[in-house]
Amino acid sequence: MPINFDAALGVHAQALATHSRRAEVLANNIANADTPGYQARDMDFKQVLAGARNDQMNMNTTHRGHISGNASGSTSSAELLYRTPTQPSLDGNTVDLQIEQAEYAKNAMRFQSSFTFLNGKFGGLRSAIRGE
Repeated sequence: MPINFDAALGVHAQALATHSRRAEVLANNIANADTPGYQARDMDFKQVLAGARNDQMNMNTTHRGHISGNASGSTSSAELLYRTPTQPSLDGNTVDLQIEQAEYAKNAMRFQSSFTFLNGKFGGLRSAIRGE
């Protein structure tokens, strides 16, 4: 009986990819904190993850040997939004370094949580395959 990894791993596989992409966006904001006119960007994690889950649910297979799910990962095409500044600078830069660093830390913590969960799931699957 084949293992359906989408069902076994749940949403955490897509969450890892989304957290990774968001880390890139936040790091880019931090790197451009002193760039005049730079507009801080971010992505709506819930919207991206909901879109990824909907893509998976709506896919049809044309052959019984096909793997169901979204192998391409929709996080790369996630719509980046502009962050609303609390206090924009005179040069037009909207990066608030403290907010960006706090969001980056929260994102890293969530990435680690999803990674730990997936690691446990793979450990469980490994034990089941070995018959332990």
